[in-house]
Amino acid sequence: MSASALSTLTAALLMVTGASAPQPVSVSARVETPAVYDDEAGGNADADDPAVWVDPRDPGRSLVIGTLKEAGLDVYGLDGRRLQHIAAPAAPGEDSAPGRFNNVDVVYGFELGGKKTDLALVSDRGRDRVRAYAIDPAAVAAGRPPLKDVTAADAAPVFSASESEVDDQRTAYGLAAFSDDDNTYAVVSRRSETRVRLLRLEDRDGRVGYRTEDTLDLPASFTLPNGEGWTPCADPGDHAQVEGMVVDQEKHVLYAAQEDVGLWRVDLDDEEFERPELIDRVREYGTPWTYDAEEECVLDTAHDPGYGGDHLSADAEGAAIYHAADGKGYLLASSQGDNTFAVYERQGGNAYLGSFAVTDSAATDGVQHSDGSTVVNVPLGRSFPKGLLVTHDGEATPADGDREGTDFKFTGWESVATAFPKPLTIDTKSFDPRDTD
Repeated sequence: MSASALSTLTAALLMVTGASAPQPVSVSARVETPAVYDDEAGGNADADDPAVWVDPRDPGRSLVIGTLKEAGLDVYGLDGRRLQHIAAPAAPGEDSAPGRFNNVDVVYGFELGGKKTDLALVSDRGRDRVRAYAIDPAAVAAGRPPLKDVTAADAAPVFSASESEVDDQRTAYGLAAFSDDDNTYAVVSRRSETRVRLLRLEDRDGRVGYRTEDTLDLPASFTLPNGEGWTPCADPGDHAQVEGMVVDQEKHVLYAAQEDVGLWRVDLDDEEFERPELIDRVREYGTPWTYDAEEECVLDTAHDPGYGGDHLSADAEGAAIYHAADGKGYLLASSQGDNTFAVYERQGGNAYLGSFAVTDSAATDGVQHSDGSTVVNVPLGRSFPKGLLVTHDGEATPADGDREGTDFKFTGWESVATAFPKPLTIDTKSFDPRDTD
């Protein structure tokens, strides 16, 4: 679907009705991964987005895989201990950008070289590729590094027309993966643009490649209910990008967080994007702005027309689906601007239910400025018998002197569910993330 087709979306589509939000409830993480540091001594590591792989034989041996941007990937056990580190690809030339791993997701049972293979898929923002890593359960059981690069050598840039264009860095950014019968797909967003692309994975002589199935351009500007036009603030030449995304595996619905706009719902029908619906807006939606001498956006909050939502503060970021029986469950979205997570019903019109914050505890510090998140409903051994929520923490404390650290936090789903005045559902049996039929 083209941007011109979407430009006819009316103000009614953009207006979302909702009551004022109650105060967020507080939950505490149980485990945290080692802090990483975005400096030369730390290998330029900056944690960003997690995914969970469920071990088919022993769920207690399941893995958390986290992107570290220029530093690549880390693989963790459920105790938060680092089990494997994978470096991002080096720059192919002196003037080229190196690999930079932005988002990660897991798919199960991809037919690779005649064998059902679980994959970790990563958006390589530096080189504009999707990288694929096979996950070996036998290696996990034996204590060996479990991930192996199986990306096809001929995997082409996702968005760029040439390698020189890759270095402009309008490249693969957010990523969400899903399976449909015997096929596996990745939805990938483009940095600094509103574009989202649907890729179909292919087995290329035992390696993973992909081809484009469809492309969607979300709006870059909007008509407000008062008839005035509004464009979200961005660096000159940039547009309102998408990063956090998730696909509802059972319903084939994409949820995409357009950072300075809000949360979109897009049905996927026969491997095509259907008409997008904006189900919630960030609070800053419609607010005038200027771009100052420090090259930053300055919002004119004194003239906020009041068209923003009540539940998300820009940036809208990581999205995750908690599956429960009969199409029920929850959509979670990171409200990065106020360090909370909004919870919506998975079914119907995605009604807002409340928000929570991951706060300090005796075991871990809280979560601030969260980018990516993921949640699984199934029991993961004795560590997380009621399911697991993993969140990126953009401000790991205590700091190491002047070095600012990031990490990932592991929270038992029951801690989230029981924190709400009306407890959320805990359903460990009705959905198996490995069952993609």
